[in-house]
Amino acid sequence: MGELLVSINSAILGYGQKTVLKNVTMQLSEGEFWGFVGPNGSGKTTLVRALLGLIKPRHGQIVWHRQVRIGYVPQREALDDLLPLTSLEIVLLGRIRKGGFLHRFSAEDFDRAFRAMEQVGIADLAHLPFRELSGGQKQRVLLARALVTEPNLLLLDEPTNGLDLPTEHAIMELLKQIHTEGNVTIVFVTHLLSLAANSATHLALFQDGLVIAGEISELLNEQRLSATYQKPIAVYELNGYKVVMVQNKE
Repeated sequence: MGELLVSINSAILGYGQKTVLKNVTMQLSEGEFWGFVGPNGSGKTTLVRALLGLIKPRHGQIVWHRQVRIGYVPQREALDDLLPLTSLEIVLLGRIRKGGFLHRFSAEDFDRAFRAMEQVGIADLAHLPFRELSGGQKQRVLLARALVTEPNLLLLDEPTNGLDLPTEHAIMELLKQIHTEGNVTIVFVTHLLSLAANSATHLALFQDGLVIAGEISELLNEQRLSATYQKPIAVYELNGYKVVMVQNKE
């Protein structure tokens, strides 16, 4: 295990008077690949927002053990496609810091932006309008925007949502490459158990306000998943691919 990045200690998280997550306790370390998995509305994005510092725990603590550069990839739907920005301009937004939109982009900003776009395979799309790109291309632009910060920790919210299977596979292979080659700790939110099973080293299972976190070898089993989802879950391997699915009742 690598160096400890952040500890979440008995955290209670929510909005207004609504509690979403109760007593979350887990640790993220350098070089891990986490899948945050659970039904829609189970609190996955809430925990990501807490890691981003956008919401504070009502109780408990989130403790950072070292300075961490965070890259964040939101759901594509969170970005207004009507913005008249090119792909390069979207990526450059990741270089804006304390000066906000008064930030003057330097030659280094442009260099890092182009390098990030090359890293995710979209350098040739730099001057195309973002709104004209395909779903997979847009996802790569948002990933490049996160990478220009040269992050230690990369948070992604449903990065494959709405993509076809070949594009989904390409995005996940790209994330594995970033994780392996850059030793970047990755947290990706998904409702697709099979996607996490074939990529992640660790899982956080979200259900009814609770989070069960640990190594994938401990949590990826039929008994644990069936108890979490309160449905019969089958886990098996097909041609080297781990399949996780709800069993049909006969």
